[in-house]
Amino acid sequence: YLTEILRKELGFTGLAVSDWADIENLYKREMVAANRREAVKMAVMAGVDMSMVPMDFSFYDTLLKLVKDGEVPMTRIDEAVARILRVKFQLDLFKHPFPPKTSLKEIGSDPSWQVSLNAARESIVLLKNMNDLLPIKKGQKVLVCGPTADLHQSLNGGWTYTWQGNREELFPKNQKTILQAIQKRAGKENVLYSKGTSFTEVVKSNDVYHKAHKADVIVACMGEGAYCETPGNIKDLNLSDAQLQFIRDLRLTRKPIVLVLTEGRPRIISKIEKQVKAVVLANYPGPMGSQALTEILFGDVNPSGRLPFTYPRYANDLVPYDHKKSAETEPVTFDPQYQFGAGLSYTQFEYSRLQLDKNILHPNETLTVSVQVKNTGKRAGKRAVLLFLSDRVRSVTPPVKQLKGFDKIELKPGESKTVSFMLAPQDLTFIGRNNQRTRETGQFDIRVGDLSASFEYKE
Repeated sequence: YLTEILRKELGFTGLAVSDWADIENLYKREMVAANRREAVKMAVMAGVDMSMVPMDFSFYDTLLKLVKDGEVPMTRIDEAVARILRVKFQLDLFKHPFPPKTSLKEIGSDPSWQVSLNAARESIVLLKNMNDLLPIKKGQKVLVCGPTADLHQSLNGGWTYTWQGNREELFPKNQKTILQAIQKRAGKENVLYSKGTSFTEVVKSNDVYHKAHKADVIVACMGEGAYCETPGNIKDLNLSDAQLQFIRDLRLTRKPIVLVLTEGRPRIISKIEKQVKAVVLANYPGPMGSQALTEILFGDVNPSGRLPFTYPRYANDLVPYDHKKSAETEPVTFDPQYQFGAGLSYTQFEYSRLQLDKNILHPNETLTVSVQVKNTGKRAGKRAVLLFLSDRVRSVTPPVKQLKGFDKIELKPGESKTVSFMLAPQDLTFIGRNNQRTRETGQFDIRVGDLSASFEYKE
């Protein structure tokens, strides 16, 4: 992998560094080496140029002995050192080993906070909104509950301030949780709060249910705490039993529930999805995520995010959007909770006039695809327009569809815009039977929204 494929086939000229202690793991965990000496020799001769060894110099000491004993040639050491030095020269690290001190002023600056806020606004996805429950109406009393409602870590995820990102006391005091952001927006007099459940255990108290009866709408904040790498591994993608049961119990209050998911992966909600009126996927929206989420919940910002993956309905049915047609054949059907590209708005968009500038595409040509998008609703909104391509027949089974272009536009009520995409022969390529990128002549279908058109590729 590191030599034949990475360097010779792919032409990589940089340096190869191990992951944390993974050379040690060759004999401690993977059991392909008998000891450290054998592991270091194996890794270096395979093409590892630098070892990420924590807290000690064991790799250096062992490698030095291997060279002195003639088991690792000096030519290999020279090769690895040259690769490391080349990258350092390319980065100008010998003249400028540290960033300029003036860069410190950019950390935590108003512009950087604004970038974070805008990123959260654009990425949060409204997946369900029955009877236009959202946005929350002015003056409505809101119950905020759930294990992620008053946690900073569930906004930021792992690798924030600490490795696992779960040290609540280290997050900035001016960074608001979801609860705090909603209280600021709606006024504390209109916001009730009760945690109700932890991630793993329902709190044995009737407090949340008493408060639910006083509320007009319930914002149930579910999902995960922060995690990363191996400590974050789980054996079941389903949302935890405690959280599922909590939603079932909340439903008995007959108050409309907005399910807010802050999570780093799609925790399966099919057992309770029908019991909630609205679903908002916040992901890990970052330090300004609570403000962005609150703006969307109350309609200050019109949601425009679209799902960048297929959200599964079942734990054993993880089928991507670009699956083969066999995944849609009975009795095995493609049945996700939400499709790739799903995402609602507080307005409506209509597609029309899908046009191609040519019906036949030849090598060295481009195909222009245009579609008209109209805001048919009553408020301004953004829409990510997605273009999908399908190959009808080819020598290797084609996916049902593949995303080949997208563009996000903003439209006022009643406004229309024409969105154009350029497709080149390169967009028709795939990995053939010989493991090389290739393309073949034939018929192709284009889909944008509920519209479709076809063209032929000829050589």
